[in-house]
Amino acid sequence: MEKRQFQAESKRLLEMMINSIYTKKEVFLRELISNASDAIDKIYYKALTDDSLSFDKDNYYIRIVPNKDDRTLSVIDTGIGMTKEELEENLGTIAKSGSLAFKKENEIKDGFDIIGQFGVGFYAAFMVADVVTVISRALGSDQAYKWESSGADGYTIEPVEKADIGTEVILKLKENTEDESYDEFLDEWRLKEIIKKYSDFIRYPIKMEVTHSKPKDDDSNEYVDYKEEETINSMVPIWKKNKSELTDDDYMNFYNEKRYGFDKPLKHIHISVDGTVRYNAILYIPERAPYDFYTPDYEKGLELYSNGVLIMNKCADLLPDYFSFVKGMVDSEDLSLNISREMLQHDRQLKVIAKNIKNKIKRELENLLKNEREQYEKFYEAFGRQLKFGVYSDFGANKDVLQDLLLFYSSKEKKLVTLDEYVSRMPEDQKYIYYATGDSIDRIDKLPQTELVRDKGYEILYFTEDIDEFAIKMLMDYKEKQFKSVSDNDLGIESEEKEKETEAEEKEYKELFDYMASVLGGKVKKVKASKRLKTHPVCLSTEGEITIEMEKVLNAMPNPNGQKVTAEKVLEINTHHDVFKSLQAAFENDKEKLELYTKLLYNQALLIEDLPIEDPVAFTNDMCKVMV
Repeated sequence: MEKRQFQAESKRLLEMMINSIYTKKEVFLRELISNASDAIDKIYYKALTDDSLSFDKDNYYIRIVPNKDDRTLSVIDTGIGMTKEELEENLGTIAKSGSLAFKKENEIKDGFDIIGQFGVGFYAAFMVADVVTVISRALGSDQAYKWESSGADGYTIEPVEKADIGTEVILKLKENTEDESYDEFLDEWRLKEIIKKYSDFIRYPIKMEVTHSKPKDDDSNEYVDYKEEETINSMVPIWKKNKSELTDDDYMNFYNEKRYGFDKPLKHIHISVDGTVRYNAILYIPERAPYDFYTPDYEKGLELYSNGVLIMNKCADLLPDYFSFVKGMVDSEDLSLNISREMLQHDRQLKVIAKNIKNKIKRELENLLKNEREQYEKFYEAFGRQLKFGVYSDFGANKDVLQDLLLFYSSKEKKLVTLDEYVSRMPEDQKYIYYATGDSIDRIDKLPQTELVRDKGYEILYFTEDIDEFAIKMLMDYKEKQFKSVSDNDLGIESEEKEKETEAEEKEYKELFDYMASVLGGKVKKVKASKRLKTHPVCLSTEGEITIEMEKVLNAMPNPNGQKVTAEKVLEINTHHDVFKSLQAAFENDKEKLELYTKLLYNQALLIEDLPIEDPVAFTNDMCKVMV
């Protein structure tokens, strides 16, 4: 029997396919099952145009047969089979796709589609097998043929007997090594796992004998094993079913089966699009964040299927980072895959699907916010931080998408409110959206800097997360209303009369404030009379873009250069407080005492802002001096 040579660039090309194209050896089974499914599809398409053929779906299946004794694994189908010429043309030429040629020659309709496109999937078998044997009998032929190859050195074809139409692919598995155990592909539980992972939604039954146990007899505690053929795959994917047929329990069961999470999702989204790009998707908005969600280890992405065959476990390109919490899958017939069917080529179809998914997620979140506020707040507690990161990242490029999804605690409402709700309640004379920062609601409630804004009756948004102020700085404004920190040097709400009064105080007490500033030696930009304080004696405000809260956040980050970020701090003194009288008296009579008071007030202002005191020992000594 003559050995024939492969028609493509022989050994080097085949070795490249075996060693470079696929990242996981287990995908060989996905490729062989997809080929078997294509072979059955071809009979279906023939039956559409040939009245002498009938297609009864119940008669078509794929069977997986592991044989541990012979160390062989067989994939058997009842498909269209191949003639001697087709065996030589399709299997003798690497990267020759019989499925792609068939697809081009025949009109595809009725929701069926050929999976194979490149003609290299079959050769994935050589990743796990020393010898690959194909026995096939074509539809309309009485003669079967056996194709056999042990790799790049060529192949043989000879006539054999085969009772039924179809193809049997037999893999003689490689011997185990220290690094690889090929016996795993003979284990029925491992085979079931691979089938469920990649080929669960192949439209034909994938059958395999599965071992079960039963009592030896009615009264015996002894069990015996027996084998029973089972259909391993689900066949009809939930996303291809009519939405009206499905219940919430169906979606919940799918969520659990796919192990998207251990929680109960707040919302599911079922998308079916039959336009220029056809795709189906089922998406879930989880109730709780995974334990690693806010860590670098978290991997975003949706499962990606092509014609029901899993292509990628996590397709990151389908989700923007700010919606990375979404779980689910996408299945499309129109994707341009690369040669391994493992990675996507970055093409127009993928971008269209990703854009549509982004818009759909946003609409669902908006509906949740509008119609199920309690559920949305539960979602926001888990993932609001990610939305704020989305506003901040990419230089604010996504702020218009996300700004209406943000919530902040309100000083007036005593609950979370949207920016739109805040602006809708603003008095006509209010120019800015005011906010205050702090570690907790209770701490912000007590901030001296909020006094003037509260007295004006203006609402204050509480920023309690480190990302909040950074996100708002990137947002800049909302509905033409700029954001203003209550610690800002200029709140923009002082009356003209009050402004003149403060200016007069600045001039009157200039020498005192300049002296206090010199005592602090550059720790503050200046000391000034406060326009905002009512009952408190002192506070810090800032000038410039960096606020005190931003200083704390930035300095908490790793910095290899050891450089510290410093806000331009202003020490504000309440000139109507009794403490100020003590300052005036000390300035006139006891400069040493004034220095003591200045340091104490500065350190008190630091404590109010939850900033560290540079020298706690000196601070406690100063406290003792006042008490003596």
